[in-house]
Amino acid sequence: MKNRLFVLLLVLSGAVAGVLPVQAADAPAIPVQIGKLAAARVLYLGNSITLHGPAPAIGWTGNWGMAASAKEKDYVSLLTADLAKAAGTRPEIQVRNMADFERGHATFDLAKEFKTELAFAPDIIIFAIGENVAELTTDQAKAEYAAAYLKLIETFRQAGKPTIFVRSCFWPNPTKDEIMRKAATEGGAVFVDIAKLGSDETNAARAERKIEHAGVAGHPGDKGMRAIADALFVAIQQQAGLTVKPE
Repeated sequence: MKNRLFVLLLVLSGAVAGVLPVQAADAPAIPVQIGKLAAARVLYLGNSITLHGPAPAIGWTGNWGMAASAKEKDYVSLLTADLAKAAGTRPEIQVRNMADFERGHATFDLAKEFKTELAFAPDIIIFAIGENVAELTTDQAKAEYAAAYLKLIETFRQAGKPTIFVRSCFWPNPTKDEIMRKAATEGGAVFVDIAKLGSDETNAARAERKIEHAGVAGHPGDKGMRAIADALFVAIQQQAGLTVKPE
């Protein structure tokens, strides 16, 4: 596996790249590992909690996970920093808002819409969705979401050998969360239950600062983002075969 020394961040309508010092052409490639897990490339696929571009109409001016107070305080940046420390070098990352899948999962063309992400061949994938999926009130709706989520996992698994982590909804939803849990089990992914985080008011951005728009205010604030990153990092360490120190 080649050790890639640049960082790529896909945003809503373009790309921003951060470049680290270039390795000499004749230097040996060093595998990027966290325990037994390859960790050179990490893909984050989520919704507004993962990435949301500026939306002045609702008072959101950031271009990172809503509603962290700064880019470096959203869960993507926090978890990436944790992974970099554990691996000894920063992984290459891609980040994408996939709310369109949540809202149209029954007819979503995975191969077409995720062409870039599939070609990235990630070693670790974080699926962080569910909140924008319409309430699943019928057996048909539940079956459609279950099939779509399993297909999502299997599509990315067929594109390489990633370790996939599926997190539950931030705002607890037993129906959606159980469907995603079962899809993760069937698809060979790791399910990470964060439902308790959204039930804790102190994890919401409105608990940290005044935000006029209720929707933005209800998103995880800095404390909530740290808690999400921590839950995912614990799961990654466990999957890597590492001993996780109790808090």
